[in-house]
Amino acid sequence: MINVLVLSQHSPFDDMHIRDALDMTLIFAAIEQNISWLFTGPAVLALKENQNPESLGLKNYFKSIKTLEIYDVENIYVCEKSLLDYNLSKNDLIINAKPLNFKAQSQLISAQQQVVNL
Repeated sequence: MINVLVLSQHSPFDDMHIRDALDMTLIFAAIEQNISWLFTGPAVLALKENQNPESLGLKNYFKSIKTLEIYDVENIYVCEKSLLDYNLSKNDLIINAKPLNFKAQSQLISAQQQVVNL
């Protein structure tokens, strides 16, 4: 088993980056890798509760993020500063994600054998 980190840094409303990251995370979980997912920058908006992407003409795949528990994906992290930048708290998120400061993020990234940046 290898340590794999999916790193999301793009807005959930810009292209399909978050959707691709979700698919990648589920694939690694299905083949029983030690998978982690880190949301930074505008990617944290994908975890915000009570969104209505249909109003923008987008499919609501955000609710699929909630299924990560079913696949035993428990290592979900969010950039602490990004939460502050978007006026969010841990309680505003659709899933339980652990906030990390920059030092903890660097340590997380260093501990990985593979990092997938989407």
